[in-house]
Amino acid sequence: MLSMMPNVPQSFVTERLFIRLPMPGDGKAVFEAQQASLNEMLPWIHWAHYQTTLEQTESGIRYAHDQFKRKKDLRLHLFDKQTGEFVGSSGLHNINWSVPRMEIGYWMDTRHSGKGYMTEAVAGITSFAFQELGVHRLEIHCDPENKQSRAIPEKLGYELEAVLKQNSVSTDGRTYRDTCVYAMLNQTHIHRK
Repeated sequence: MLSMMPNVPQSFVTERLFIRLPMPGDGKAVFEAQQASLNEMLPWIHWAHYQTTLEQTESGIRYAHDQFKRKKDLRLHLFDKQTGEFVGSSGLHNINWSVPRMEIGYWMDTRHSGKGYMTEAVAGITSFAFQELGVHRLEIHCDPENKQSRAIPEKLGYELEAVLKQNSVSTDGRTYRDTCVYAMLNQTHIHRK
């Protein structure tokens, strides 16, 4: 039996962040953050290898907005509550509402790195998914060599369930790469038999 899809709030806050769905007009801030962070993203994020224009970024945001409204993919934009600056993007992806199960992905504007924003955001998104959406299982996938990305689920108490051997290729397409799979289960969720 399929799980009922819950209403999905469009925004929430953490101690220092305002987190919301992508909105038309976010393109400029996101494009500038991507450009400023490109060197740091290239080894880990496939889409960073495809140069986009401001117009393509804005078009992608409009698509992400539509996907959020349809509950197919819940991309989230992160803003500093005090300054209003865009600091990164995260979200709930690869959604299976029948479990319900989701995967958290993230990237940071490197001009805001080292402040703990992404750890705070992922902690907030974890709580949001469990408490507001009734998600049963959350996963975070990352390359074993991406120490910054791995540090986040490890700090937050996610369990390293597996290292999938050579299940992906490097972002430049030259080598096979492993993937760490971290997971957390919603302990307050009613278990089905």
